[in-house]
Amino acid sequence: MLDLIATSPPCADHMGLALTGLADLVRAAGYRFQTVTPATHQRVLQRGQRWARDLADAFGWNLPFHTALLDEARCAELAAAGVIEAHGEGWKARLRAATLGQRIVFHSAYPTEQEDAVFFGPDTYRFVAAIERTLPALPLPARVIDIGCGAGAAAIVLAGALPHAEVIGADINQRALALTAHNARIAGVRLQTAHSDLLDGVDGRFDLIVANPPYMLDASARAYRHGGGGHGEGLALAIVRAGLARLAPGGSLLLYTGAAIVRQRDQFYEAAAPLLRAAGCAWHYEELDPDVFGEQLEQPGYADVERIAAVWLTVTMSASASA
Repeated sequence: MLDLIATSPPCADHMGLALTGLADLVRAAGYRFQTVTPATHQRVLQRGQRWARDLADAFGWNLPFHTALLDEARCAELAAAGVIEAHGEGWKARLRAATLGQRIVFHSAYPTEQEDAVFFGPDTYRFVAAIERTLPALPLPARVIDIGCGAGAAAIVLAGALPHAEVIGADINQRALALTAHNARIAGVRLQTAHSDLLDGVDGRFDLIVANPPYMLDASARAYRHGGGGHGEGLALAIVRAGLARLAPGGSLLLYTGAAIVRQRDQFYEAAAPLLRAAGCAWHYEELDPDVFGEQLEQPGYADVERIAAVWLTVTMSASASA
């Protein structure tokens, strides 16, 4: 069953209006903030700065700020909408703002410890860059879905590049779907959101499926971080299976994930390759970064892992595949 929420303007809800106004304000101020890994974020905060000096400190580094950074009316509006909250003698953002090219994308505050946290970080930038590099070589898709859309970065980029396509951002996290809808309105693109566990909540076939699933082993099994399986590859493999079953003839699956390397053997690739061969599809696989999230190797379940690589899988179904 397809549970869709249209994300076309105008935006009538309180948080949406507040975020649109905040996006206009920070954009006019020349706001730039490249969201970093949690480990880097923590190291920067440990330098001891206590209060925000500018908008990037407040909505990027998530430091508390005084009313004077904005103004009383704006702070009151953002607080009423749940975008900021009282913090001592000032305020603290409940959402951060990342810049993605010229776009402003709102996502969860630091630290992202809640079960329904909506993550945005270096993987998001690599994922979007890989999509933009690959998309021109693909047939023009009419129906597109981003599995586990999070804050909506990839779905928004695809909706902008493919204005005549049906673009769906799907996620099991309702908070992620709400942020995707807000971020799409701010970006001025049209897409739909669907509450879905992988592709279980949507119908039909797709010309293009993209995904950037969690790929860590997380002791708390937080949905935005935990990939499951032996070394975090479980969810990525589930997406490969679901995608192969739902691609239209000639359709493509673009998957960005992390692969645990054990004694120089790629655990994700070794599990995915038999599925791809059995499907009779064409595919290309590459490492985008040989070493990401090295601190994860200190966590349980990684005693035999040498490194975690960021990888990019492009799958194309035969044009003559059975529909």
